[in-house]
Amino acid sequence: MEAELNPYHPGAGMVPRVLAGRSGDIDAFDALIARAKRFSPVRPIIFSGLRGVGKTVLLNRVRSLAEHHRFHVVQFEARPGDAGGKAARRELTAGFVKISARFRSQISKDLVKRMLGTVSSFSVSLGIEGVSLGIERDVTRASSGLIDLDLQDTIEDISRLLRNERSALMIFIDEMQELDSELLESLLTAQHFALQRELPFYVIGAGLPNLPTKLTDSRSYAERLFEYRGIGKLDDAAARESLAGPARQMGQTYTDEALDILVAEAGNYPYFLQEFGSAMWTVATASPFTSQNAEAATALGRAKLDSGFFPARWERATPAERDYMKAMALDGDAGSRSSDVASRLSKTPQALAPVRASLITKGIIYSPQRSFIAYTVPGMANFIERYRRLLED
Repeated sequence: MEAELNPYHPGAGMVPRVLAGRSGDIDAFDALIARAKRFSPVRPIIFSGLRGVGKTVLLNRVRSLAEHHRFHVVQFEARPGDAGGKAARRELTAGFVKISARFRSQISKDLVKRMLGTVSSFSVSLGIEGVSLGIERDVTRASSGLIDLDLQDTIEDISRLLRNERSALMIFIDEMQELDSELLESLLTAQHFALQRELPFYVIGAGLPNLPTKLTDSRSYAERLFEYRGIGKLDDAAARESLAGPARQMGQTYTDEALDILVAEAGNYPYFLQEFGSAMWTVATASPFTSQNAEAATALGRAKLDSGFFPARWERATPAERDYMKAMALDGDAGSRSSDVASRLSKTPQALAPVRASLITKGIIYSPQRSFIAYTVPGMANFIERYRRLLED
């Protein structure tokens, strides 16, 4: 198969040629769009799941739907630490300024004039200089220096204008669990405020499985504020279509046996399916692709995962954190009790709490429920066992 015609896209957030198995999630967003256009009450959506299940792809797809309906969009990826917090504020402000600039020609309208003044104030409040929207800042709006109050003012004035334009404001946030607590709480407060006043403002987020818990820990009402949609591995039919569909578009086919092998090896996870599909395109010389081709493809695909996808997490861990991960691996991907991991390492859970917390902060593990931990990456336990055997050999 010609490499330049490879129809599979194994990369972070890269859109596959066939987005199988996500029609229910896209339909839910379509319903949100329909209700938002009618100014009917509707909850925004949070997508959560392990890495490699296609959350970023899904977030980008629904964002494109919002833009198609002429909604006004701000999108950014949250990152940890002080630098991440500053970047999120800059990107949020830049998004508001970009939206506002589209209305500068209508500055004679009261709602437009009010919004431009508020956005200018918000920029100054966050310490971002050089923003010029053709109007003086409104010192009575978004000028307190407190991000929760100033963000609420800004979102209110943008949303009131957009409601008059029969449009809406949507903020799309990837890796939302990485938002600092101040900005996260401010966004939740603003979302609550907007829904109470029927303003067309919606936060659409994607993140790890612990994201819903983090939101409700930040604001108790967050459990009722959003529609939470867990994004997991695909069912067998969708997994097979993820492989067969792109090949079919290129005039190629699989045997049923080949599909069975690749789907089983991928565990029905979208990223792995793209990796094994890409490997199949590399090893096969003709179609239909056979079980022998599938065996070669899984070997190549697994080698690529073991040289990039999994080590990227492993190498970020300290020696103590790697010991903790190895102790977890004995339970597979299902998750471990913190007490069991501590017992295997001959330590108390309290003594290991800093190690556990550091791994959670790095996004390598998460806590699906109290006293339990699990990997954020499917297949990590098997990788660690393979790595352990390699070192022993």
